[in-house]
Formats: sequence, C-alpha cells, structure tokens
Amino acid sequence: MSFTAARSRMVERQLRARGIEDERVLAAMAEVPREEFVPAKLRERAYDDSALPIGQEQTISQPWIVAAICEAMELRGPELVLEVGTGSGYSAAVLSRLAGHVASIERHQELSRAAGRALASQGIRNVETVVGDGSLGFPERGPFDAIAVHATAPAPPPALLAQLTEGGRLVVPLDAGDADVLTLMRRRGERSENEPIVPCRFVPLIGEEGFAE
Repeated sequence: MSFTAARSRMVERQLRARGIEDERVLAAMAEVPREEFVPAKLRERAYDDSALPIGQEQTISQPWIVAAICEAMELRGPELVLEVGTGSGYSAAVLSRLAGHVASIERHQELSRAAGRALASQGIRNVETVVGDGSLGFPERGPFDAIAVHATAPAPPPALLAQLTEGGRLVVPLDAGDADVLTLMRRRGERSENEPIVPCRFVPLIGEEGFAE
C-alpha cells in the first residue's frame, strides 16, 4: 500500500470512525506525510494505530491522539499556538495547517534540530522551533490562543495557564495515578474550566513546573 493510501485509510478508520469530527483537523491529517517524521527504519509503520519511538526516549503520538488534541484546541485559522514537546515535528506540521503561527518548544536539542529539518523539507514556514523548558512555556511569544502539551504534567502548569489569552485553551495530559487523562482547560480570568477528554499515556513533562529529571 502506498503512503498516500495508508494516510487516507488512517483518516477514515482511525480518526473519523472514532469520533473526530473537525473537518479542518481531518484535512490537515490527510495532508501531512507522517512517514517524513518518523525514523527511516520505521517508515513502513508510519500509519500504525500506535505511538512510535523517535529517539531520546520520546515518541511520535498515535494519530488519534494528535487529532484529538488538535480538535480540542478549536482552531479556526489565525491563532497563535504554543506546542510543548516538538518531538518529531509531526504535530507541529499538522498545527501549521490549522493556525496562523506555531511556536514549538523542545528540551532535547537533537530532536528540535531534526524536527526543524523535517518541517523545512515540507516547506512549512509558520512554525518556530526553540529549545527550552516547555513547562515554563514561551512568554516572549505569548499570550497564546491555544497551547498543546505532549507530555504528562503532575498538575496544570501555572506558567502555561498564565500565557493563555482570555478564553484560551490548554490541552494537557495530567497525571491521575494509574493513567494519564488528556484534559482541556479553558482560561476564565484567573481560573480555568476543566474538561477531561480521554485516558492516555504520555512521557512525563520534565521541567521546573513538571517532573524532576
């Protein structure tokens, strides 16, 4: 099966059939060549219904999880987005089609550089990759309309909530003991409205407002 056919099948069987309804998200996932964001030896598994290792003890998330995070962010096109955990760059590539500008922060310099090359190879120009402590966000670029976190936090990171616009959305996996819970948090003044999305499993968010290394 060609990558194009595998991508189309992924969208229909893994995403649409499992409740992803945002047509902009489905279209973006149908456009981004996931095989260009996984290690060469795993290219044939690029559209598997699972996470895949990308080095540095990190993973590229299962396609459904990427789509669920993007859908929860409720993006319409002009937004400024922060992504915590660049990883392979795949999610940033999807977000680049959904938002006006994406700032993506990664603590592993090697992964950030590789992601930057992969994004450039796809002609993506509205994603900015930086190396740093993602748990502290990127205040120089904020406030953000939406923030996506691709690692489990022990609690909602205050720095990220503070960098949201009023009504801004933070999508973050939170540690709940036996499982993580992907959670949508919407800023309302100094508080947030929280909505659990789905149980999940992510690598831990390492940083000052995350877990210790």
